[in-house]
Amino acid sequence: MSRPPSVAPGVHRLGDDVVNFYLLEHRDGPVLVDAGLPGHLSQLREQLAASGHDLGDVRAVLLTHAHPDHTGLAEKLHQAGAQIWVHQADAPILEQGPRSAARLARPERSALPYLLRRPAAIGTPLHLARAGAFTAPAVAGARTFSGDQQLEEVPGRPQAVVLPGHTAGSTGYLFADRGLLFTGDALVTHDGLTGHTGPTLVCRGFTQDSTAALASLDRLDGLPATTVLLPGHGLPFTGGPGAAAEQARRAGLR
Repeated sequence: MSRPPSVAPGVHRLGDDVVNFYLLEHRDGPVLVDAGLPGHLSQLREQLAASGHDLGDVRAVLLTHAHPDHTGLAEKLHQAGAQIWVHQADAPILEQGPRSAARLARPERSALPYLLRRPAAIGTPLHLARAGAFTAPAVAGARTFSGDQQLEEVPGRPQAVVLPGHTAGSTGYLFADRGLLFTGDALVTHDGLTGHTGPTLVCRGFTQDSTAALASLDRLDGLPATTVLLPGHGLPFTGGPGAAAEQARRAGLR
């Protein structure tokens, strides 16, 4: 589960080859974007320790959505004192636990046809299961928002940019002063089910509303071209939000 030390000054990409989450250093305390898998706990502890911190120093966890591969350590961090932030449309998944995602954010299509076409893709759900994604504890008491807003209480004062489609509450987080947009699964650069690499929407086998997801790409067009995109799956994209959105449109819905 080794990772490069940073993807931008003071920003560390954690997780593994299947899923990303990110640790941001800030003078007012560390912030996480997404919460990985339960199996990533030791990796997170090590990265925090490298900068003189522990779990109790994490100020906030910004969840891009409430799928179980992005929320695995949320309750652990909440118990340690971090604020957990999520769009109100995805909050019920947190409250009811990771297995509720299949019911509350039901994908448009079954994953089975994708697995039949590409059997190697079974490695993705198996990896998530082994790392505890589907047995992580539920999270009560998360902070919620209903639309775009600046999160004044979070170090760095990020802007929540609502990007519905992958789930109803999918949200990106823009740290404008750092030139970074964390897109979660609203736009990724690798789809584990199809194997597609490059800016794309997650396929319908893992997406709740692909029409809404496609429409959300329009929201990226107005962001500065120098903004680096940090997705929930795949490598960072440095070509700018507009270019990423256009590539995702060309890739189409799968």
